Amino acid sequence: MKFICKRTDLVQSIQTVSKAVSSKNQNPILSGIYIKAENNTLELQATDYEIGIICKVEAQVEEPGNIVLSGKYIQEVIRKLPGVNVEFEYDKQEKISHIKSNRSHFTLLSMSADDFPIIHKIAGDYEFKIMDNILRELISRTTFSCSNEEARPVFTGCLMEINESSVIMAATDTKRLAVQSKIVEGIDTQRKMIIPSKILNEIQKLLISDMPRTVNINYSTSQISFEFDNTYISSRLIDGQYPDYHRVIPNDFSTRIKLNTEEFRAVVDRIALISRTNDYNIATMEFANGMVRITSNNPEIGNADESLAAEIDGEDITISFNADYISDVLKIIESKEFYISLNNSLSPAAIRMMDDESFTYVITPVRTMDKQ
Repeated sequence: MKFICKRTDLVQSIQTVSKAVSSKNQNPILSGIYIKAENNTLELQATDYEIGIICKVEAQVEEPGNIVLSGKYIQEVIRKLPGVNVEFEYDKQEKISHIKSNRSHFTLLSMSADDFPIIHKIAGDYEFKIMDNILRELISRTTFSCSNEEARPVFTGCLMEINESSVIMAATDTKRLAVQSKIVEGIDTQRKMIIPSKILNEIQKLLISDMPRTVNINYSTSQISFEFDNTYISSRLIDGQYPDYHRVIPNDFSTRIKLNTEEFRAVVDRIALISRTNDYNIATMEFANGMVRITSNNPEIGNADESLAAEIDGEDITISFNADYISDVLKIIESKEFYISLNNSLSPAAIRMMDDESFTYVITPVRTMDKQ
């Protein structure tokens, strides 16, 4: 096996596939990156059995072949090489890879390519295409609401609902819910699936090109794949019944408040300096007289108290939230102003952007001592 390729192309591909390299020691081959060279193309693969990633790189292949190298060491070596190009040659008898760039020369021991679980593209039952900017928005506006508790796997993923004219994604950790819908043309089926948030967050990081791209999504009852440019990512779907999130979203509200996004975000961030010292990160909001007063108290630390203007349509209300749950949604609100809709101090509240009905965020208030 022998080839020459651009170092930057190889670095990018290794960084991409390394997201699927297993960090567990149960199977050493899964800690490696599979490299196959043929027809002037390098194919790199990595998998931990939950996620599989394939990347392809243009190369001048003089001798075809395949090997598996340690994901940790090949990434560090290639990234720090000094030259523009990388020369790679594998000594099959000694099982040693020679990596050269300018005057640098490294050797790395290899693992048997025959032991690597080759990733085969999913021959799914269904497929559709979606533009990368739409998929990126669906992901960024929902995954932050997923749970991190592995004991309840269903809530560690996002529900994707595919309808004949739209794609809807919903995420909840049972204390909050984020729902984003987008119109997508060319869909002729109706399906529901739960996708691990881990894979969705990795895909979002890769969809950073300024040029519009089409993402091909292929899925079956147990797997899903995303393919764009020279990258292919597959993942297992989460098995389970996702709750009916529609029942969580209130139909009507008695009070609606319009707030300046940037000003409110800054106030909440300051209040959180004290609220995060509480057991439940409580920030109390009092909406009255055209103002919102936000407070947080900790007898052992101190207190925070700040007010700003608010347009209040409806009855005055005082309600408490986990401050981080408010901060998280404010990070993804792009409109200059937004709405908080409320009923009472113990009922779920809804946050929506100005002039964008496609996004809804529902948050459960924190029950404080005076609201027992």
